[in-house]
Amino acid sequence: MSKKFWALALCVVLALSLLGGCANSGSSSTPASTAPSSTAPEGSSAANGGDAPADGAAGSVYWLNFKPESDTVLQEIAEMYTAKTGVPVKVVTASAGTYNQQLTAEMDKSAPPTLFVIGNAAAARDWSDYALDLAGTPIEAELNTDAYNIYDENGKLVSIGYCYECYGIIVNLDLLNQFGSLENIKDFESLKNLVETIESKADETGIHAFTSCDMDSSSSWRFTGHMANLEYYYEQEGNVWTECPPELTGKYMENFKNLYDLAINNSITEPTDLANGGHDASQEFKDGKAVFHVQGSWEYSNLAEDVPNMAMIPYYCGVEGEEKAGLNCGTENCWAINSKASPEDQQATMDFMVWCVTDPEASRMLVDSFGVMPYKNAAESTNAFLANANQYSEDGCYVMNWATNFQPNVDEYRATLVSALNAYNADQSDANWETVKTAFVQGWAVQYKAVNG
Repeated sequence: MSKKFWALALCVVLALSLLGGCANSGSSSTPASTAPSSTAPEGSSAANGGDAPADGAAGSVYWLNFKPESDTVLQEIAEMYTAKTGVPVKVVTASAGTYNQQLTAEMDKSAPPTLFVIGNAAAARDWSDYALDLAGTPIEAELNTDAYNIYDENGKLVSIGYCYECYGIIVNLDLLNQFGSLENIKDFESLKNLVETIESKADETGIHAFTSCDMDSSSSWRFTGHMANLEYYYEQEGNVWTECPPELTGKYMENFKNLYDLAINNSITEPTDLANGGHDASQEFKDGKAVFHVQGSWEYSNLAEDVPNMAMIPYYCGVEGEEKAGLNCGTENCWAINSKASPEDQQATMDFMVWCVTDPEASRMLVDSFGVMPYKNAAESTNAFLANANQYSEDGCYVMNWATNFQPNVDEYRATLVSALNAYNADQSDANWETVKTAFVQGWAVQYKAVNG
């Protein structure tokens, strides 16, 4: 990644690291235990300059993984580390959209995760008492930027980023070139014209504009979380949120509607069939059935073998000046070590983390899955979508920060959005769109009050 990209990342994520987001369920009042010394004990990864600990080292690792798309790679990584060191490593992957619930359930067990995710300020408030202070530790020393660090309200370093991501609209360039060119997509109108041209020929070509836009739990977050970000981002109007606003104006709901309607009405699957899900949008894209796919940089390794010629474009939605829009960039992927774990398990987890970001083979595998890791000795990124994000910034385009991280009482808020969108998908009436706006705007205020009183 270029220095300019990391400078951009620093600016964007510093804002995110200040998030005073709206809390979700789950907290503890038990004080955190003391962090390991930055001078690691003999035999640890830090003491060995990044090598794995000696065979027979005490402790074990249990990683509750936030990223379902990386499960296969993480299982391989766990096996590699155990084979090399003898240290048991277990990786359990939460299903998409269920991480908060599963984390709460796992933390109540007798052998809870030693490594988990605290991805925003809301989670920092909820889980600070379970988070080791990572300041001065070997893993912090490996960072090449502090842009991804998350601190609690008392200034404790509760988690640090392990990858940086972007999301937008993925394009199969080989298919696109049959209908037009990427260079001609500069705003919503040019995107809309091309999308409708593609869809108008779908019966003849077998190629649709968009992949399926399912509203089941494995897919709905692409729209109620990610695409929703365009409304939140533009509503900031240049004043980046540093805490959860108690209410929204909904000023840019029509822009959200522009892009949402374009996607669902020019897709492989009819809007009326989206509620129950069951359509594998990523496989549709890999099979060459659609030109556009609403997704993020984490999908690159999954798609690249089947669709080697890809790019990612912004969420064009009809906002004035959007020809200078870039991608949605940020992270929720931040490691935390369980302060309730035994000292041996804490040290084993620290050693494992350092190995992940310093071992050439391990970091290569992880970077190929994650896209990029912000560590001095990690492998270089080969993710084309992150290269697109970099190019947009070098061309003077603005970054759309992850304002969606502020969604209050996120699971409940998104569930209400899904319900309203399903009603609209079934019948795209003005009345049903008003229900969507109500869920989007008034629903925010309701969930903010539910959390904050």
